[in-house]
Amino acid sequence: MFATPKSLFRFLAIAEAITWTLLITGLILRATVGLDVAVSIGGGIHGFVFLAYGATAVLLTVNQRWSAGTAILTIGSAIIPYATIPVELWLARSGRLAGAWRTEVSDNPRDAGWIDRTMRWFLKHPFILVLLVAAAVVLLYVVLITLGPPGGSK
Repeated sequence: MFATPKSLFRFLAIAEAITWTLLITGLILRATVGLDVAVSIGGGIHGFVFLAYGATAVLLTVNQRWSAGTAILTIGSAIIPYATIPVELWLARSGRLAGAWRTEVSDNPRDAGWIDRTMRWFLKHPFILVLLVAAAVVLLYVVLITLGPPGGSK
């Protein structure tokens, strides 16, 4: 399903936009009919996908060798409702999502660095990578839920 960086990133960019809709709908339901649980559900789903999108953007920053500016724009796009879609389109059109996962050493001198070596190892062991990323996202999610919503509760 996610044979390329582009397919994984596109999936999460769209999922991030969809979960913005869930969160906004929850906020509207809370404001109009007092349905607080709608924000809890929509916000919870959105928060989890937001973290997964961010983790994927970091992975792709290394795999695709994006500049710091591209990485910041990509990660930051999740903060603005629906911005992940135009960013994904721009990344695809500009060739920043082109290519396969970098699992083999190339002539690029950066391939000798520990970050690239570690990434290649994890890409060759995708089950471990998915488990680690999922565990990190869940752990961060639980910590953030424990801390409470941004700006405090209603």
